[in-house]
Amino acid sequence: MGSLEVERTTTGWAATDPSGVLSPYTYCLRNTGPEDVFIRVICCGICHTDIHQIKNDLGMSHYPMVPGPCKSDVEQYCNKKIWSYNDVYTDGKPTQGGFAGSMVVDQKFVVKIPEGMSPEQAAPLLCAGVTVYSPLNHFRLKESGLRGGILGLGGVGHMGVKIAKAMGHHVTVISSSDKKRVEALEHLGADDYLISSDATRMQELSDSLDYIIDTVPVFHPLEPYLSLLKLDGKLILTGVINTPLQFLSPVVMLGESLTLPTLFL
Repeated sequence: MGSLEVERTTTGWAATDPSGVLSPYTYCLRNTGPEDVFIRVICCGICHTDIHQIKNDLGMSHYPMVPGPCKSDVEQYCNKKIWSYNDVYTDGKPTQGGFAGSMVVDQKFVVKIPEGMSPEQAAPLLCAGVTVYSPLNHFRLKESGLRGGILGLGGVGHMGVKIAKAMGHHVTVISSSDKKRVEALEHLGADDYLISSDATRMQELSDSLDYIIDTVPVFHPLEPYLSLLKLDGKLILTGVINTPLQFLSPVVMLGESLTLPTLFL
């Protein structure tokens, strides 16, 4: 894996402004170093963070930008981290993501796809799947028999239900409407479905959950969900929101329940 002298180019789908429109964009990949791997991209996951970045919702986007996530362990907490896209690599070139024909990746962030798993199956696991699995692993919430809530049933919520069920958890999907009930219970295998505006059901399930994975990527109040948690339960935020969080501190202090990890890349 020595350094290559020939500079490679690839074509990706890039945002050139905050309109949300992606168009073909050809650019040079960085040279491969001794720890790098050159890979051809067949499938890439997508998450709401990509949409935030494409539309500059967080006020930090640089164009042209090829989005597309790349997940790993805890390097996102490093003070000298380099994001997989919308950043600058050590050689001065902008980093671009997985919405492209190929990319160069440090070998630490490359995993072998198991035999029998298609690229279409693997790509969501390396995006939404890691977003959900990482906090469950980090906070030691993997043992069978736990009761968990998945707030929001988008891409991350789908993976949350599947992974939590595979761990043997009792899973309640929490949503603002009834429109995803059949999908949650019959297609994904959730055990219960809770509409957040149903005051009676919210009261019935108070103090019942060991954790809630909050996947909602827009502003929403936190207090109603804190009441669902047991003492020392965890509210894990994975949705990227561009407005300040709001909650009453006594609610958190009495339940010791709020956990705010940075779990997106």
